[in-house]
Parts: sequence; C-alpha cells; structure tokens
Amino acid sequence: QVQLVESGGGLVQAGGSLRLSCTRSGRTFSSYAMGWFRQAPGKEREFVAAINWSGGITTYADPVKGRFTISRDNAKNTGYLQMNSLKPEDTAVYSCAAGPNLPAVGKVNYGMEYWGKGTLVTVSS
Repeated sequence: QVQLVESGGGLVQAGGSLRLSCTRSGRTFSSYAMGWFRQAPGKEREFVAAINWSGGITTYADPVKGRFTISRDNAKNTGYLQMNSLKPEDTAVYSCAAGPNLPAVGKVNYGMEYWGKGTLVTVSS
C-alpha cells in the first residue's frame, strides 16, 4: 500500500514563497509519475504541475508557469513543489498524486492511482 503525505503548507503574504513536499511510504514509486493538484473553496480540483519518473519531463498549468517548479528526489522518495511569487488566487488545498503516467485531463482522477490528503496554502493580499 502506498501512502503519500504532503507538508509545507501554511499562510504566506502575496509575493512570498512556499515549498511543498510529498513523501511516499510503502512500495517504491520511483517508476511512477507524480503530480500536484489544488482545490480552492467552492471550485473543482485542478491540475497544477507534473513530473515523470526520471524528472526529465515536467509540465505546468498556465496559471503557475514561471512561478512554480516541480521536482523529485527518488532516493528520498519525496517530491517537491516550489511556489514563488504567490498570489491570493493560489489559495487552495494542494494534493500530490502518483500514477504510472503523467496526469491526463479527462481520465478519472487524472489517471493517478495514489493521492495524499492535501495541505492548505493560504495567500493573503
């Protein structure tokens, strides 16, 4: 059984930075793609960023391009989301997920097999 646990959320002022971590326990997921997603109050969950198993391919949602960076350290079984120049509209619960392929819009749960419970990021204006 794979468990994903997010950490690093909190309250930050607009323009500030946070780094989220996603730590895996259970079977190895070094061969899995990893993604970050977010859900703001009253809104649907949306894709934020993803990285393939080796870290050689990354993809980002348009609203976070140039501000967020996804990375992973397979030796530590941990993935990261560095968030810079945060805006109030980035406020949401951020969740990480792992799956055999990069997330795919239109697939149930974006095709991801394992999900963390999320960590709250609040950006004040």
